[in-house]
Amino acid sequence: MSVRASNTSGPRPGVAASLLLLLAAEAPASDDKVTAAHLNLERKPVNTVIPAYPEKARRDRVEGDVLVCYHIDRGGKPRGIGVRRSSHRVFERPAIRAVKQSRYAPLAPEQAPSPAKTCRTFRFRLNPADNQGSSA
Repeated sequence: MSVRASNTSGPRPGVAASLLLLLAAEAPASDDKVTAAHLNLERKPVNTVIPAYPEKARRDRVEGDVLVCYHIDRGGKPRGIGVRRSSHRVFERPAIRAVKQSRYAPLAPEQAPSPAKTCRTFRFRLNPADNQGSSA
């Protein structure tokens, strides 16, 4: 059995520039300038939790994928967690539970949290039986 998670974080191409322009337009006219360093578009994971393979799915030999999207708060906790796409409902709760237990590096005081969502795809796969050592 294996569960793989891929992490796609940050906005789509072109959105970062739009966000920077939007924030610059709202910034005060003082010497404080909004730069890309102030926007944290990629957060570093501190603790990534791998979801447990559901026993019912293992017994029924079911495999699947779940795409979970969420925001990361200033302290590094996932918030607003939701399933965007799922091949089988049995995998949704373990994927959500894994995201809830995962943590990211907190932001420095001068950094603003990104308004973009982070999405992770969890791939639930059963390992095939090892047939390499057998001969007839």
